[in-house]
Amino acid sequence: MTDSPLGTRTGGEVLVDQLRLHGVDTIYGVPGESYLAALDALVDRPIRFVICRMEAGAANAAEAHGKLTGRPGVCFVTRGPGATHAAVGVHTAMQDSTPLLLLVGQIARRDRGREAFQEVDYVAMFAPLAKWAVEIDDAARIPELMARAFSMATSGRPGPVVVSLPEDMLTDRVAVHDVAPYVPVRPGPAPGQLDQALALLAASERPLLVVGGGGWSGEAARAAAAFAEAWQLPVVTSFRRQDYVDNGSPSFAGTIGIAVRPELVARVKAADLILCVGARLGDATTSGYTLLEQPTPRQTLLHVYPDADEIGRVYRPTLGIASGSAEFLAAACARTPADAARWAAWTWAARAEYEASQVVPPPAYPLDMGQVVRIMRERLPADSFITNGAGNYSVWAHRYWPFPVYPAQLAPTSGSMGYGFPAAIAAKLVHPERTVVCLAGDGDFLMTGQELATAAAEGLAIVTIVANNDMYGTIRMHQEREYPGRVVGTRLVNPDFAAFARSFGAHGELVERNEELGAALDRCLGFAGPSLIELRLDPEAITPQRTIAQIRDEALARR
Repeated sequence: MTDSPLGTRTGGEVLVDQLRLHGVDTIYGVPGESYLAALDALVDRPIRFVICRMEAGAANAAEAHGKLTGRPGVCFVTRGPGATHAAVGVHTAMQDSTPLLLLVGQIARRDRGREAFQEVDYVAMFAPLAKWAVEIDDAARIPELMARAFSMATSGRPGPVVVSLPEDMLTDRVAVHDVAPYVPVRPGPAPGQLDQALALLAASERPLLVVGGGGWSGEAARAAAAFAEAWQLPVVTSFRRQDYVDNGSPSFAGTIGIAVRPELVARVKAADLILCVGARLGDATTSGYTLLEQPTPRQTLLHVYPDADEIGRVYRPTLGIASGSAEFLAAACARTPADAARWAAWTWAARAEYEASQVVPPPAYPLDMGQVVRIMRERLPADSFITNGAGNYSVWAHRYWPFPVYPAQLAPTSGSMGYGFPAAIAAKLVHPERTVVCLAGDGDFLMTGQELATAAAEGLAIVTIVANNDMYGTIRMHQEREYPGRVVGTRLVNPDFAAFARSFGAHGELVERNEELGAALDRCLGFAGPSLIELRLDPEAITPQRTIAQIRDEALARR
């Protein structure tokens, strides 16, 4: 790194030099006066600053960047409102086990404790949300603490780190040496534990491999498929981790989590051994802690996870192994497979059930979400990125879109609305050669829809498909299930989404019938910048199996 003629650098320069040293090439953020010295340092250093229109969008994009690269996504925001808006990305990164670095401009050190303008104690605020939160008081300690921040974000269970940066500290001049680039600490299985795990697996009759969690990679995806196929194991992925295994693998049997197929639920419950690699076995993955018995599952449970503190947190395993997913799977692939012929029929049946579930039923509406995904399958490259936030509209994509490669899915296991479009921005920046499609609901999209300005400014050819049913559909579904006919707070008044997109210089389309979608999608794919298709949907079409009226009638019948 280059020092000034005096042999000193400002804290802002030292900070940005550490980001470069640790491999950062992109920062997502909203500028603020609290970190002007760091912004000034970026002028002379080759790091791309992606200007976002709100901190929630910036933090979500940075979180997606971390998922895609395995390196901490970096988000820079200002104090007070900037940091509180960005908290949503920190929460998602923690629940999704994603490496993220949130840099927050802070008030001057001399004003602390006075409730100065936009003052917040970020260490206290983010302690429950982040893996680590720290405030750097001394510019000379920036190299030390930033190295620790990168290491913390990537080692063991990945997660978010928040660094608070007082504005006067960033203008201090110091003579300080840089440190070596961080190296993540990734545990591997002990040979004896691997032997024990594979012996238990070989002795089982109805085994099931579950993969999920953070810290995944292309190597881990290939190893998971190779291990499952060599051992003839059925493999399922955890919630919104469908791209962790090639869905075309003869071992792939589907996804557990929310809205699981009934036959897959039955298969999980019928298994006599579950080898869980990388997933925490949390609320979403276990369908509200109902797939397995607590605290000791009936099945033999082998739990492989990079953080020993998480093993046994809810479910007591027969064997717990503190190991990274890639490290365990690579070691397991090196072992000779067991004679798995006795459970081959079990695996084939699981695969057959999955393949049957991929048949899109005939359209029930003039514009049908099942048909939307079918047409997407026909028109889009197989390796397209599919991103989404939260909402019932996503169920159809999770059910019918096949993921052949990793990475290809960006969706929050935290259930955060507004995630999909910022994630699509990150996907297109990291992989400009690939097609990126954001699926969003009407309520979901408008939470971060202003980031269309970011996509337009960056010239990103992202296709967004907005499922518009004029309501917060998921909450309406729950209302009808729990309080049938008593609807409040879920009706929406929406803009003309196609016109909204055009106001940013994007291409906008309105689709009201199934037969209109293919040509509209082709026009969007041919547009050089961002594009958007608004789907005008029947509000009754709330899930692939049930209408709003059916859910309400069933609830009334139970009374």
